[in-house]
Amino acid sequence: MKVILLEDVKKLGKKGDLVDVSDGYARNFLFPRNLAKEATEGSLKQLKQEKDALAKKKQKELEQAKELAKVLSNTTVTLKVKAGEQGKLFGSVTSKDISEALKQQYNLEVDRRKIELQEPIKSVGSYKVDIKLAPEVDAKLSVKIVEG
Repeated sequence: MKVILLEDVKKLGKKGDLVDVSDGYARNFLFPRNLAKEATEGSLKQLKQEKDALAKKKQKELEQAKELAKVLSNTTVTLKVKAGEQGKLFGSVTSKDISEALKQQYNLEVDRRKIELQEPIKSVGSYKVDIKLAPEVDAKLSVKIVEG
């Protein structure tokens, strides 16, 4: 019997997959637990439409990420922080600080988890910070730390 999985099922497949299972397994396990539905002509069409819509959505998100990457690559964020002798900061600059500065200075929303710092910035100067916007889209943001 061909069924469409509604949830991920271990050792069988992922959500949205069309799989062939025995009649008893489908009727006694998958259907009562709402893990799958029978693969009828209508449900196959619906599955195809959902996959097409998801592909379009991912493509749109990828294009938006590429546009944002272009903007970020030409942007320099300046952060004013308190510093001691020889340019050492009191505390450190984290990805959260950079994200907030982007929002305040350029009105750009970038999730702090997408900003990749090898370690927090602890001294005055200019830095290049990697931002991973999508699986294939990276940007390099210039961050300038000044004593303020």
